[in-house]
Amino acid sequence: MTTRLTPYLTFRGEAREALDHYQSILGGTVEVMTYADMGGMEEMGIPADRAGWVMHGSLDVSEGVYLMASDDARPVEEEIHNGQVALAGWDAADQPRMREAFDRLAAGGEVYMPFEQAPWGDWFGQLRDKYGVTWMVDVNGGGDDAA
Repeated sequence: MTTRLTPYLTFRGEAREALDHYQSILGGTVEVMTYADMGGMEEMGIPADRAGWVMHGSLDVSEGVYLMASDDARPVEEEIHNGQVALAGWDAADQPRMREAFDRLAAGGEVYMPFEQAPWGDWFGQLRDKYGVTWMVDVNGGGDDAA
């Protein structure tokens, strides 16, 4: 049996755009099912103008890297809290790729901590992307000070 713990992000009409954006950074394959594809929108209380919103979407990047997302199409205005997503590289050779991912995720968002070598030796940065998702990007630096 294979078990996977997967982040599931919630949006309000931006899930497809966010998944496509994350695919442009991380690669992989996006699959999307809209509320219209699912059917039964009226029974679920989903307004007709949200038929094209994502009922369930996924980004399958590689073994162990899988992200799911949907749009909360209910006619409520509650704030959405997505927690944080951690993106990690396991050795110093991953640092350039993770720096690029950090920079691309940060575009249009807000950097909380720049991606740089942290006091504990890893390369680390934290940001909130343009969709409101907080990302922590970490590379095991093992004391390596390569830029």
